[in-house]
Order: sequence, then structure tokens, then C-alpha cells
Amino acid sequence: MNRRRSERVVLQMKVMVIAEDIERRPRQEEALTLVVNAHGGLLKLKLHLHVGQPMRLVNPQNDVEQDCRVVRVDDTSTEFYSVAFEFVQPNPKFWPVVFPPSDWDAPHA
Repeated sequence: MNRRRSERVVLQMKVMVIAEDIERRPRQEEALTLVVNAHGGLLKLKLHLHVGQPMRLVNPQNDVEQDCRVVRVDDTSTEFYSVAFEFVQPNPKFWPVVFPPSDWDAPHA
């Protein structure tokens, strides 16, 4: 059974991604999240990143920054990469979402 570390939530919001490009130059790009959880998420952006690469996300709504690393990259579109990432430290408060309590998915009696 494939159990996630935390509940996923569909959330489309703009974030700023700060990472190095393939020439190792610092780059900054606005990206759009697709799905998030307390441990990371999935976003789409134009900058090509690689698995294991460190990056920093900035939430423009509150200027909170979070260190992350890339865990998967899919080029499902000619315009964008889908990038799965995880936070270096879990941070459910990074997202403007109230995550459901863990007892919501309790087994039915």
C-alpha cells in the first residue's frame, strides 16, 4: 500500500522558485503549484531542474521561504516541466491551507 506522509491538496498558487540553471547561474522564476502537502508538492515551471537539485520556494503572499529538493521531473508539455519537490523540513504552514485532521480518514465502524 502506497501511503503518503501527508494528505495531498489540489492548490494552484503562484510561488517564486530560486535555483541554479544548467550553467550553475542563480535563476528566479514564477511557477504555479498543482498539488501540495505538508512535505512538498508538484509545480510547473519553465526552468529545467534535475532530480536531487536544491531549490528555494518563496510564498509571495507572506514572503515565507522554504528550502526544498527536486524529487522528480517530467517534461509532459513543450512549455513547462512538472517538478515534484520535497521540503528539507516539513512545513504545512507554508501553504494557505488548513490541512484536514488525521482522524478524518479513520476507518468506518
